[in-house]
Amino acid sequence: MNGVGHGQHALLTVDLVVLTVRDDQLQVVLIERGKDPFRGRLALPGGFVRSNEDIDEAAVRELAEEAGLDGRQLHLEQLRTYATPGRDPRGRVASVAYLALAPDLPIPVAGTDARNARWAPIDSVIDRPNALAFDHDRILADGVERARAKLEYTTLATAFCLPTFTISDLRRVYEVVWSTTIDARNFHRKVVNAENFLTPTGGKRASEVGRPAALYRAGGATVLYPPMLRSSAAHAGDVAG
Repeated sequence: MNGVGHGQHALLTVDLVVLTVRDDQLQVVLIERGKDPFRGRLALPGGFVRSNEDIDEAAVRELAEEAGLDGRQLHLEQLRTYATPGRDPRGRVASVAYLALAPDLPIPVAGTDARNARWAPIDSVIDRPNALAFDHDRILADGVERARAKLEYTTLATAFCLPTFTISDLRRVYEVVWSTTIDARNFHRKVVNAENFLTPTGGKRASEVGRPAALYRAGGATVLYPPMLRSSAAHAGDVAG
């Protein structure tokens, strides 16, 4: 994180939960801190908001500086604000956390005060006490839960897909993010019938086994109707509608 001026009663930072599906796993960008406090510890990318800077602009800048990622190409939304006293040993610091999602992201490149940047499988970090610096364990858990919840009622799953994708690609996103198995036939029926969720491209992708698979792109809808519920997927191997 960048240095700050003195004499301020409270300081403002941004922290970023950047998620993608890599190697058939839900993964997050982590950086190794190059400065105190928590030098050498893993943390989410982020930093202080400059005095003349919009918060959204700060989030995009920090993604570029600390992980070499272009935030303008990602789905980027505010998660929540974290301002518990004592969360940062440098003083009273509030953080606006962001959730960022995208498909097929490159290996992150560390910059500024980050010594290293990497993708880490969620399962290797989440629910491990004090795995990350500051209160980033809590921020990461909240970001993952936000992504999982929004897959139920919104079309956010397509943010994890390339511009064109198959139904199998989309189903695998749900399975990886939710850590469950979903019935392929029922899933296909639900998503193709969901209002303006997917748009057929007319193209197909050849496969080594079976017939070529139809290609789709994201439709114009942002709300998923009917919704798909994790409880049904987890307990019955199906999606609810």
